Amino acid sequence: MSSTSSNTVRAEQIWLDGKMTKWDEGHVHVMTHALHYGFGVFEGIRAYKTHDGRLAVFRLREHIRRLLDSAHILMLKMPYSEDELVEACLELLRKQKAQFANGAYLRPVAFMGDGAMGLGAVNPTRVAVTAWDWGAYLGDKGIREGIRAKVSSFTRMHVNVNMVRGKITGQYVNSILAKREAVMAGYDEAILLDISGFVAEASGENIFMVNKKGVIKTPPLSSPILDGITRDTVLKLLRDSGRVVDEVTFTRDALYICDEIFFTGTAAEITPVREVDNRTTGTGKPGPITQFVQETYFRTVRGQEPRYAEWLTYV
Repeated sequence: MSSTSSNTVRAEQIWLDGKMTKWDEGHVHVMTHALHYGFGVFEGIRAYKTHDGRLAVFRLREHIRRLLDSAHILMLKMPYSEDELVEACLELLRKQKAQFANGAYLRPVAFMGDGAMGLGAVNPTRVAVTAWDWGAYLGDKGIREGIRAKVSSFTRMHVNVNMVRGKITGQYVNSILAKREAVMAGYDEAILLDISGFVAEASGENIFMVNKKGVIKTPPLSSPILDGITRDTVLKLLRDSGRVVDEVTFTRDALYICDEIFFTGTAAEITPVREVDNRTTGTGKPGPITQFVQETYFRTVRGQEPRYAEWLTYV
């Protein structure tokens, strides 16, 4: 395996257009349409080492269905079926099982390839699945102790500007700008508001908060947010435990005075937020609901919660 950055390692092979290909040979042409115009869709999926030593992909079919839905939103013709893409992910891991014995991050991506240029072009769709060993997106310390977040000067775009049910490559420029601004200002992550000033989501994560009365809230799907699969998982875990979660809009200052905040996402998993805009969240440490969600989530992805076994696809 070879390094992709100072703290990640990547596989020797990728799946590209229906075939296994060496990582270093996974090329596309510089005139690829998506490189110029951002016309593509992608997913982030995690495989975990389970408690019995096996490797399992978490909510694989849900991710692939969202990939296909995203392509449908763009009218990007997909040359592979749901079953074929599921098998592509599993094949990639099977062929490199030794490298990924402790888990992996999978990245399926589909995009308009090279050929004609211009906004009205219709070129063949290219599809790839890559994998690498990616630790906690916001850091192991962030998972344990919480991170510092900043409300961004960039706004999450209107629901008729961004196609919010799609995980679309070009739309992530908005998130990149917000993330860079936050990091350059000394924070770990950005929180974006919608055009009305209500909390939407972080640059790459959904957001939950717990107010001083113990009420758990997260922005509704009518907000300009991704319908996160980890968000859906956490809603299920909380509601199955008897807790009520309100899917409602709320203001940035509600974050300033609440007791707990945490982000959810495939890459970020369950990351507590200990500070927003230099205001300490609660005690400044992960609170009891955040801790419950973290513990239950990690037990679930590692196969230790039998009632959620259907979410795991073993390699």
